[in-house]
Amino acid sequence: MNKIFNIKTEADFKHKCLETFQYQYQNIEVYRKFVDYLKINPKEIQEIEKIPFLPIEMFKNHTLLDKNKTTDLYFQSSGTTQMNLSKHWIADENLYQESIEKSFEQFIGKPEDYIFLGLLPSYLEKQNSSLIYMVDFLMKKSGKPENGYFLYNHEELYKVLKELSKQNEKVILFGVAFALLDFLDFAKTSHQIIESSDQLIIIETGGMKGRKQEMTKDDLLAIFHQGFGSDKIYSEYSMTELLSQAYSLGQNIYETPNWMRILIRNTEDPFSYVEAGRNGAINIIDLANRYSCSFIATQDLGRTLTDSEILHFGTKGKKTNSNQFQVLGRIDHSDIRGCSLLVS
Repeated sequence: MNKIFNIKTEADFKHKCLETFQYQYQNIEVYRKFVDYLKINPKEIQEIEKIPFLPIEMFKNHTLLDKNKTTDLYFQSSGTTQMNLSKHWIADENLYQESIEKSFEQFIGKPEDYIFLGLLPSYLEKQNSSLIYMVDFLMKKSGKPENGYFLYNHEELYKVLKELSKQNEKVILFGVAFALLDFLDFAKTSHQIIESSDQLIIIETGGMKGRKQEMTKDDLLAIFHQGFGSDKIYSEYSMTELLSQAYSLGQNIYETPNWMRILIRNTEDPFSYVEAGRNGAINIIDLANRYSCSFIATQDLGRTLTDSEILHFGTKGKKTNSNQFQVLGRIDHSDIRGCSLLVS
């Protein structure tokens, strides 16, 4: 499976997508039933855009796992115990680890060069979080004794950041959005000054979920720029149902690693796609999801960038091939008349 991490061209990607589709049709029972329900002949699939994308809600009620595999490891979506939570069964832990490391290296650098801090309270308080697994793995690769998590102990985090800034250490703070805002509120009300440092990288992972007043991503990033005194305010985009991560290194523009793609489907017709620059619902190809499902129709809204926008913004990622996109929010189900076809 490490061949997916060696993808260099669009032809490579297409070939691997079509091979993965055929493999998953044969070996993932839920996906095969979904394709058959749509009356699609898998032998006729010759283009990526013709591959059926499984509604992400399927992870809530079905076990998506290769019939040839068994596993006790799974990741579970965040939410209350009363909610019906998604489960993503992980048949190959090494595959997830390799995806984490290679994606991080592609866009940011080697984990060994950084101290990792985590301000992820809502995720630390839940079990089976893929985000916590990812940060744990990066901390282990880093091997720095200063690595660590913080729940609501903002005073301690402030002291650690201040000390590491004095030592001119390269630091990455992974933070859920509402917790980063809480930390900045603490600093403001306690008259603590967060010293600016070009060695500090903030990576916000989303996660407002009603905990703070809703705001646009651009407004959120502007607050972080000012509050942390850093130009390196990055974002990470992934979810429980994926084994790969896209990163934004600025301007609220995400890039995918070489084995991951974003397609924007028409919210009126879930089997068609809109052109670059137009808004729609996000479909994700994640080839690291070899043993569950690599083709997922999400409930996120987004858009891919046009060629002129890519030229205008440039690219900061250390990529050889990817696509660039923006995440615009969640789908309002009253506006997706065609998508009910997907979740029968």
